[in-house]
Amino acid sequence: MRIIVLTGAGVSAESGLGTFRDKAGTGIWAKFDPMKLATPEAFAADPAYVHAFYNARRRNLIEATPNAAHLALARLEEGLSARGAELLLVTQNIDDLHERAGSKRVLHMHGELLKARCARCGAVADWCADLGVETPCPACASEGEMRPHVVWFGEMPLGMDRIEAGLMSADLFVAIGTSGSVYPAAGFVFEARAAGIRTCEINLEPSDNAHLFDERRYGPASEAVPAWVAQLLAGA
Repeated sequence: MRIIVLTGAGVSAESGLGTFRDKAGTGIWAKFDPMKLATPEAFAADPAYVHAFYNARRRNLIEATPNAAHLALARLEEGLSARGAELLLVTQNIDDLHERAGSKRVLHMHGELLKARCARCGAVADWCADLGVETPCPACASEGEMRPHVVWFGEMPLGMDRIEAGLMSADLFVAIGTSGSVYPAAGFVFEARAAGIRTCEINLEPSDNAHLFDERRYGPASEAVPAWVAQLLAGA
């Protein structure tokens, strides 16, 4: 069996990391204008403002801990591997809570907050401290070129070739904690259905494309994900 799991902000919400969009209108982008914080143009216009936003999020992430949903997905990967099966965990999240929970095969399609990238030389470095316009690149020493290693609006998500290959070889596609409104990730369920792959949604509430999933489970991620994992491993 090959399973590809897509996770969104909902899987980390119970770890104290806010979602970006929700139907209650309380997500991060309801409080902040993404066009002023998460585009290359915004960074070029006011890098200090963008850095301040991501510095605060980075500090929040460092204090966060994985929740039961992260731990369950790590157990799933280990359990499937022991049976000769595979799990590819694709996340829209820029946090590292999947890795801290023990997951090994994690693909961050929107980048990673605890990394920084130099716009001049392209070097990517692990980064837990604040970034600023004066921060020099550790590789080329250029100042004013360091930015969060995250994918902003208008930029191409990372690892799309690997994701497409994973989808086409999967037996099951599962979306967890996603809004179903951000593309290309929201389109993965269409691709899975077109390929005849069974689909499942696990979410706090129905996503924008919930009707496309064969199976739907709703509730807090810390409860719904462990229950699903336990059931899956019991029948594997």
